[in-house]
Amino acid sequence: MDGLQTSSFESDLKQVLTSKECEHTNFRNNSHSVRILENLQSLRKNEVLCDISIQTDDDKIVIGHKNVLIAGSPYFRAMFSDFDESYKDLVNIRELDSSILQLLVDYIYTGEIMVSKENVQVLLPAANVLQLDFVIDACVEFIQKQLVPSNCLRIKAFADLHNCTELLSISEALIKNQFLEVVKSDEFLSLSSEALMKLISCNDLAVPFEEKVFECVIKWVKHDLDRRKDFLHELMEHVRLPLLRPDILDNVVEEPLLNNSPKCNKFIIEALRFNLQKLVCHFSIPKSIRCKPRQFGGSQKVILMFNQSYTSPKCYTEWYDPATKLHENAPGINDCRETAGFGVISDQFVFVVGGVNGKSSKSVGGLDDTCLLNSVEVFDVSIQKWQMVSSMSIERSNCGVGVFNNHLYAVGGFSSKNLKSVEYYDPSLDKWTPVAEMSVSRQGVGVGVLDGLMYAIGGFNGRVCLKSGEVYRPNDGVWSAVADMEICRFRPGVVALDGLLYVIGGETDKSIVDTVEIYDPLTNTWTMETLSRHGVHIYGGVVIDRPPPINQYTE
Repeated sequence: MDGLQTSSFESDLKQVLTSKECEHTNFRNNSHSVRILENLQSLRKNEVLCDISIQTDDDKIVIGHKNVLIAGSPYFRAMFSDFDESYKDLVNIRELDSSILQLLVDYIYTGEIMVSKENVQVLLPAANVLQLDFVIDACVEFIQKQLVPSNCLRIKAFADLHNCTELLSISEALIKNQFLEVVKSDEFLSLSSEALMKLISCNDLAVPFEEKVFECVIKWVKHDLDRRKDFLHELMEHVRLPLLRPDILDNVVEEPLLNNSPKCNKFIIEALRFNLQKLVCHFSIPKSIRCKPRQFGGSQKVILMFNQSYTSPKCYTEWYDPATKLHENAPGINDCRETAGFGVISDQFVFVVGGVNGKSSKSVGGLDDTCLLNSVEVFDVSIQKWQMVSSMSIERSNCGVGVFNNHLYAVGGFSSKNLKSVEYYDPSLDKWTPVAEMSVSRQGVGVGVLDGLMYAIGGFNGRVCLKSGEVYRPNDGVWSAVADMEICRFRPGVVALDGLLYVIGGETDKSIVDTVEIYDPLTNTWTMETLSRHGVHIYGGVVIDRPPPINQYTE
């Protein structure tokens, strides 16, 4: 009778629990896995059901359970997956000390590890052997907190020895960023010649003054002169002597170690010639890395934007960092060159091409022959100075400028009429040469070079603003059409970056445009984005190397 009643109640309960209001629920015991690990650790300590003994270099034994070790370490999984090893109850691991192995096996059973300054040097490589990523990360975090300029060279060597890529990257970054402090340490004087060469060859070494690199090389050589003087020539190859200020270079020339080394004389001669060339020539494109400033301090590329404020007749410039989205003031153009074209060669030489002399009071129909310019100025980013080069064959206002293969192209613009002519400048010859004309006249055309092709975008043909564009292939001298933009643009800025062409701002129907259109040459399509800088007309931009601190070249 009781059994019948129980069955009846079970039936009634099932009926109640299957109502619509009752859903199935999963319950999780969060302490279950912890309790299992604690029980397994207890079994191991009491040597209950242990089926493996591990012998280390000091002949001591660490015991455990194969299944637990397999579950916790890829190293043990590979070891016990081997048929011959799987049946053994004693194995040898000669790479590890028993006390460190005990710590790591305890970690496998508990999920906890104690890292200290006493054990981290052997714990990290041991964790690498057993492939315990959490322990490796814990060691790296522990060491990273102790990382300072006085020990970073030794930590870098340690990370390199044990193939610890994250710690290696962190220590290398600190060495570069804190170079002036690092060279003060005793560890610096103990560097090998190869390590020192690798360090001073870094383009992103944080040295505001190149003479600091020279001084550290001389200091390192003199520390053990008899053994190290033969390395001086190889080291000096990575010191950028041409960038030294004239007064500093005079002192370098007097250094006995250099004077007594015929192989080093060529570096002194190169530096003297480079500085002399800057005095007697318009500008000089660096032919070696030693003539280019190092790049450090964030993004390696910035955009130099040429702006015109409607509250001032003069043009001004800004650095724009795409990574931080910050704007900073840059050196202004010497002459007032309204509607000029802009371009850059070798990430260092910025050209301002043609334009209108805004200071001229003569004007007929808005422009006069005396205020149109065919002259060209170049700005050397490394020394932050403007200089003159050869003039174009004709005056060009509102011309576009592109750079291909270290040649500067002046595209379209306005002279006595709207122009479709194009000419290029060869810096090695200081000479302009005409090339094929565009299909239509384009005053205020935006020009950009992407993947070896030069694009002429938008502009004004004398009647209407244009949203059309065409592309020039310098290798065969042919222009061909590309897809139209969404809107017409007069005097846009054009920048090529990461495989895309950015057409920035400009004007249409006498109004300022605050949008950017992005051209993808793979699909021949445009997309639109907003870029608002109220009250400012952005009419040019070039991507260049980040400039050095301005006081680097101040005498």
